[in-house]
Amino acid sequence: MTAAVLRALRSDCPIPPRLSPYADDVQGWLVAQVDRLGLPADPATRQRLARAGFARYAGRLYPDATEPDLRVLTTLFTWFFLVDDACDGRDGLTPAQIRALRDGALALLREGPRARHPGFSGPLRRLLVQAWREPRRRMPARWRLRFADAVADHLDGVHREATATTSGRPPGVAEYVRLRRATSAAYVSYPLIEFASGRPLPDAVYHHPALRRLAGLANDLLSWFNDIASLERDRATGGGHNLVLATAAERGVPVPAAVDLVAGHWRAEMDRFAALLAAAPSFGPTLDDAVATHLDGLAAAVRGTVDWTLESARYPVAAAS
Repeated sequence: MTAAVLRALRSDCPIPPRLSPYADDVQGWLVAQVDRLGLPADPATRQRLARAGFARYAGRLYPDATEPDLRVLTTLFTWFFLVDDACDGRDGLTPAQIRALRDGALALLREGPRARHPGFSGPLRRLLVQAWREPRRRMPARWRLRFADAVADHLDGVHREATATTSGRPPGVAEYVRLRRATSAAYVSYPLIEFASGRPLPDAVYHHPALRRLAGLANDLLSWFNDIASLERDRATGGGHNLVLATAAERGVPVPAAVDLVAGHWRAEMDRFAALLAAAPSFGPTLDDAVATHLDGLAAAVRGTVDWTLESARYPVAAAS
């Protein structure tokens, strides 16, 4: 049932799909470089990385990245997904362990690879050291701080979700939507548009209200689509942290009806996103090309998530699509 809904939403998405020509080669590189990237080299890890297709996800969000940069982006994506796996569900990291991971990761991002934290070591640390090397070398300090702040917001959200799951208190819809904007990691992916294009935006432009509205809408759109795809897993392990489940509980309706409500809201917000995108303001001739690249990246984050979700073995709906 959810696979049919997701396919219908994909058909209704006005954003054209794109994919990097290097995506499949980088995916093969990722699996072949498990040892060098500091990941466990067991067959299960290799198979999971191969089937998930993280390079194809990065290649859909950053289709114009060079092949070396797509490797960097794919490595970062892999780190975030491995963190998600480590924190997910009732058997994941405890809130205290997530807090230690957050503090260690931020020390590394803000202070460099020599920064150490007792709660952040092993494969996750080694992988982030590898992934961060090129952005740290190439991007200006204000961009690095912006990226680190986005990571802090994301991991704070993961911590809040884990704390709420442990307490057994499911969120209401409004509370969940606010939290989901942090846990989705979309705000982490947006500064990487600037890394891939080599065009970092000034802070005043990046945080302009019109661009922030679009960034928030894109985050909601990709998050809610993912929530429909992850529904069955979240019913078993998420402690109610899923928009469909929160909607069903708050409205007092069966889960299938809640799926339809979320899908209808997704379509309405997609229309609003397209309208706001078309009405984006000008920032002058020296900045408009970079802004257009950023806005294209926000749209690619939505469409890329839609397409990758329906092709990745990470989600059971892919097999039904």
